[in-house]
Amino acid sequence: MFKNIFNGIKAYFGTFKLISKLGLWKYFAIPILISIVTGLSFVALAYFFSDNLGAFISQIWVWEWGAETFGTISTYFGGFLILVLGLVLYKHIVMALSAPFMSPVSEKVENHLLGQTEHVHRETSFRQQLLRGIRINLRNLSKELLFMIPLVILSFIPVIGIVFTILIFLIQAYYVGFGNMDYTMERHFNYKESIQFVRKNRGVAIGNGIVFVLMLFIPILGFIITLPISVVAASTETVKILEEKKLIAIKDTSEKPKEIKE
Repeated sequence: MFKNIFNGIKAYFGTFKLISKLGLWKYFAIPILISIVTGLSFVALAYFFSDNLGAFISQIWVWEWGAETFGTISTYFGGFLILVLGLVLYKHIVMALSAPFMSPVSEKVENHLLGQTEHVHRETSFRQQLLRGIRINLRNLSKELLFMIPLVILSFIPVIGIVFTILIFLIQAYYVGFGNMDYTMERHFNYKESIQFVRKNRGVAIGNGIVFVLMLFIPILGFIITLPISVVAASTETVKILEEKKLIAIKDTSEKPKEIKE
């Protein structure tokens, strides 16, 4: 597990060089725009509605003494809740809507790593890639929220709350890494097979997601560079695993290859 987490993190080294070498920056314009608009929208929501949510939360304090202090704390807590929920939603919204643009990036990385090898993969359209991205990310979002809601509550327990905070971080990392790896897997596996593949290689997903989540805390720049380099890193490591485990089918050049359907 720890070795795979390290491999997922290590895959980030050299991503900028690979992006430039393969001329991939042109594919990132729309995903970066989606990322910036989505990210700034959640920041704005936290800024404008933290007071309203704080006022609602402060109603649980029925005593007059300390009411003002509790109201101030509630306002900051309300903004924090919006930002946390926004971070969770942000990742999946951006990854789902960016799927048709990230799949070609992943394919170019795969072709570069495999060289002249003739291999079989599913041929999918823009619409199919988008629907696949939405389906995967809705599934991951529901799973993530299922685990996170009780963990967020437990994280407020003094001292031991730090353990639950770390678990929240790792869960977010796992599901974001899952989404990044699926840009490659969608060419080789159907929906259920992809889930099984990530479960067997969850360390790689966590490693990829750890760097992704940390980079989002870089002001402004995080919204710009995080998705491009994390997708290239995930594609590099996923192709490596597929090749090592011989899960990439080689084309039979003696006859016309048939299209693989999901």
